Amino acid sequence: MKDDKRISNRVMQIQKSAIHEMTRLSKEIEDVAFLSWAKPTSDTPEHIKEAAIAAIESGLVGGYSETSGLLQLRTEIVKKLNRDNNVDANVARILVTVGAIEGLSAAVMALIDPGDEVILPSPTYSTHIRQVIIASGKPILVPLIEEDQFALNIEGIKRAITPRTKAIMYCSPSNPTGTVFSEEQLRQLAKIALEHNLMVVTDEAYEYFVYDEHKHFSIASIPEMRKNVVSCYTFTKTYAMTGWRIGYLHADEELIPQITKAHIPFAICAPVVSQYAALAALRGSQDCVTKFRQHYLSARNLMCERLDNLNSVFEYQKPGGSYLMFPRILALEGRTDSTGFCKNLLREARVSTTPGIAFGPTGEGHLRLSFCVSEEMINKAFDRMEAYFS
Repeated sequence: MKDDKRISNRVMQIQKSAIHEMTRLSKEIEDVAFLSWAKPTSDTPEHIKEAAIAAIESGLVGGYSETSGLLQLRTEIVKKLNRDNNVDANVARILVTVGAIEGLSAAVMALIDPGDEVILPSPTYSTHIRQVIIASGKPILVPLIEEDQFALNIEGIKRAITPRTKAIMYCSPSNPTGTVFSEEQLRQLAKIALEHNLMVVTDEAYEYFVYDEHKHFSIASIPEMRKNVVSCYTFTKTYAMTGWRIGYLHADEELIPQITKAHIPFAICAPVVSQYAALAALRGSQDCVTKFRQHYLSARNLMCERLDNLNSVFEYQKPGGSYLMFPRILALEGRTDSTGFCKNLLREARVSTTPGIAFGPTGEGHLRLSFCVSEEMINKAFDRMEAYFS
């Protein structure tokens, strides 16, 4: 359809989602071992579901909420940001969104003019690249340092800045690599942003899922950065609520009304029933989050052990966070690209993974694996891969 005048140039630039394409292909094959979607297989905790049911039965969810979200929910979000992220928040700095995705989209639309450049690490979450393109911006992809656990390339970021650079956008812990960018590196990034008066847009969806010695650091906790950061968060990963589509963002009071201008045509408001569910998530016991983290840590360790048995096929950096990892493919079986490798693995071994090219040019030669599944599923997938590669 490249010559179809009905389609905007913005959308024509966007490649078909490799994540969703692998999901589609997986449905054509019986009994697939599924490691390709970053979607928790755990159910939403009972106390959250019960709160949503109570809100429905009380007649609270049939109409719109305030565009910015329920006041009581924003009040609880402020408490959470102050407590867990060391961010100086208030309700005027909070916008409740349709997951982190819509918040990120609204923020990019509010900040980026046509032709503006946005620096992103590579590999990075593929949707971030699309969000910049849809805003008619130009993604500038700076390779991460793979041999250093996919660390930020601070010098590379400095070299990438031009007079058209408007923002830096990243996720930490990272999708797809599982890297937790260190406080030291993020403070260096903040210094660059302040020196060049750049905005920083963060995706902190996996903030509670960090392991070993790693710690999550929110760049918005740096007081000098208050006017230069839009931080996006979500309930969907923390509380296994992907289908509820509920998140929020934090920004300077002067920015919130401008981001809201983009939020309204995208969503009007976040789903009200999901807002009541999110309220219960914040007010209730956090034992479920601890349980999820423990499961993901155990699943990560198992996946690393199984990858060690395939060290002639893959090499990997152990992820410090999220529930994703990004092994390099050592032998592409005569294939020249990760897409062909993953499709072949699906058809012949019945294991679904995601090709690394979906996450930026330096993602080529890798594949993304999700360990937010049962240990049984991980073992099933790797049993099949070991038989296939032998």
